[in-house]
Amino acid sequence: MDTKYLQHIAGSLNLGIKPVTNILQLHQEGSTIPFIARYRKEATFNMDEVAIASVIEQVKYFEELEKRKETVVKTIDEAGKLTPELRKRIEDCVNATELEDIYLPYKPKRKTRATMAIEKGLEPLARLLFDEQTAQPDAEGQKYLNEQVASVEEALQGARDIMAEWIAENELARNVVRKQFTEEAKLSARVLTSKKDEEEAQKYRDYFEFSGSLADSPSHRILAIRRGEKEGYLIMDISIDKEQACQSLREKFVKGNTAAAQQVNLAVEDSYSRLLKPSIETEFRMSSKLSADEEAIGVFAENLRQLLLASPLGRKRVLAVDPGFRTGCKVVCLDENGNFLQYTTIFPHAPQNDWQGAAATLTKLVKDHGIQAIGYGNGTASKETEQLVRSLQFPEPVSVFMVNESGASIYSASEVAREEFPDQDVTVRGAISIGRRLLDPLSELVKIDAKSIGVGQYQHDVNQNKLKESLDQVVESCVNFVGVDVNTASKHLLTYVSGLSGTVAKNIVEYRSKNGAFKSRDELKKVSMLGPKAFEQSAGFLRIPGAENPLDNSAVHPESYGVVEAMSAKLNCSVKELISKPELRKSINVKDYVSETIGEFTISDILKELEKPGRDPRSPIEEFRFAEGISTMADLKPGMKVPGIVTNVTNFGAFVDVGVKQDGLVHISHLANRYVSDPNEVVKLNQKVMVTVVEVDASRKRIALSMKDAESKPEPRRDNNNNRNRNTGKTDNRPSSLNPFQAKLEELKKKFK
Repeated sequence: MDTKYLQHIAGSLNLGIKPVTNILQLHQEGSTIPFIARYRKEATFNMDEVAIASVIEQVKYFEELEKRKETVVKTIDEAGKLTPELRKRIEDCVNATELEDIYLPYKPKRKTRATMAIEKGLEPLARLLFDEQTAQPDAEGQKYLNEQVASVEEALQGARDIMAEWIAENELARNVVRKQFTEEAKLSARVLTSKKDEEEAQKYRDYFEFSGSLADSPSHRILAIRRGEKEGYLIMDISIDKEQACQSLREKFVKGNTAAAQQVNLAVEDSYSRLLKPSIETEFRMSSKLSADEEAIGVFAENLRQLLLASPLGRKRVLAVDPGFRTGCKVVCLDENGNFLQYTTIFPHAPQNDWQGAAATLTKLVKDHGIQAIGYGNGTASKETEQLVRSLQFPEPVSVFMVNESGASIYSASEVAREEFPDQDVTVRGAISIGRRLLDPLSELVKIDAKSIGVGQYQHDVNQNKLKESLDQVVESCVNFVGVDVNTASKHLLTYVSGLSGTVAKNIVEYRSKNGAFKSRDELKKVSMLGPKAFEQSAGFLRIPGAENPLDNSAVHPESYGVVEAMSAKLNCSVKELISKPELRKSINVKDYVSETIGEFTISDILKELEKPGRDPRSPIEEFRFAEGISTMADLKPGMKVPGIVTNVTNFGAFVDVGVKQDGLVHISHLANRYVSDPNEVVKLNQKVMVTVVEVDASRKRIALSMKDAESKPEPRRDNNNNRNRNTGKTDNRPSSLNPFQAKLEELKKKFK
């Protein structure tokens, strides 16, 4: 890649050229983002996955830009208009919008009013008027009358059409209008009168008469208005003050107050209304949509990350219940490895109301299978089923957990589920999925299309390819962050391990079935198609509990085993002793083991891993109970304080389940007694919270909640700019990467300052 692009990437992300170059090289060599972030910290100067992904994303942008340049140069050259100066301008360009502006005058056009006027021979007249080289436009127009031009006014109109197109294709003119859009653009929406009273239109009533700053519009507002427009209920517009825009253009193109200047002035007004405004509005529609997409995808990705990294129960024997009324509650028993043991159906709720029979069945199942925990889905009849389960008495303590069942029905009907349980009904598979989610959310949720998990915002309105790419990246990141037991992992989980393809993952499972459990990481090299590169990329993320070499059950990469062995040799102890005795590790001097291939970052990571090798980084699971006596919206009253679980986090607040089958919203302004710019600063998915009921609107099925402490005084709103990422509001030391729309605004503001 051209050095100018690497320098531009480094500058835009506040990075040095060296780590950017190293990331590009590692990426081209086939290294994954998790591998680069975890095992190549010296090369990246300890950059995290977000920063590395930003570099790779920008690399893709400039690769596409370079391809576009080739097309532009070829087209202009074939038209015989490519000059050395023009070629250099194109080669030096690092912005797609600027490239298109350069290309616009040379771009092959469909038939326009200007091209038709040129065909009639009116271009010389347009040039005379544009340069104001005539004092008598009518007299000049008279000279161009012929079979195609019937009148002077038609000649002048044709000349104005040509001038209007010249203005619209002029870089200076486009930047004048862009500057105003950047600083002052208004986003407005209004309802189609004919659709105003339709029931479906009511969900957009907040936008029936709306106007606000485009730059300050949050993603959910832009996406909501666009959806309303797409569905035919709203009309959306992005606009600026027309007279101000035209006046700015007049200052650039109208030189005096002559008759010719009046013709140019008319061309300016026509150019703005007919060509420039629609063109620049389209640009800002696209860039604001891209920005809204990225914000919405970012919200979805963060929620997905939190869901995938939810606390696992671990190796326990579980009874899982998929609640239901008429069709009953589906019950399965699983062993500590998630293997299916037994299935039955109970009917404790209406219309059967067999409470005693259901209780007896559950009690027997718990005893027969040595059940240690019960998990119930959070869907229909969830609250009633919880009451049943908690009313039971068992000889030994049995923990009870609510499990988010979003997407369980998708899994139960999927090819993955049919492959795992070919002899079971979809209802059985769904209950098994609930139980396995309790044991290990990550291992189970990777089997479901992330878009089906239900933690997104306007997920069907955003770019689907980018959404999939982002969510896949999150899944891969989470799987590699936690690590995978190669002897128990499913093919689907192994597919997300760094460096492993679906085929290699399948081969690992087949090898395991044929030869028994892997005894060492080195044995992985015997798996078909798992070559040196795949081993390098995956080995550090694959765990082998009980391996002879304890490092095989750690995040220490095999390429670094020699360093650990050197440490133990210097201390006259075994690797196992080095792991078990903190006093030995404390005596290690990091700098003693730094070499040309391994630096201080890697040595520090190795020592941290030796403290607790193979430890699950996820937090321990906690039991939770909803408030007693609250099961419907009618039970909620303003002022009540009730416990809840965060089910979704958006950029305007958090949704909380308080046990009434309808989630309530804690608006961002009610998340804390201080100013909150990003809800993720305060709440996380599945977090247990105490909320106060603010308002209950049964007709609209809306519950307003607050997490503010009434006894505390709210902090005044303040602007905190130290290292604050404008895209997320988070404060950290990572390089800031603005979303495309904000980046464009910032770039244009600097340009026009």
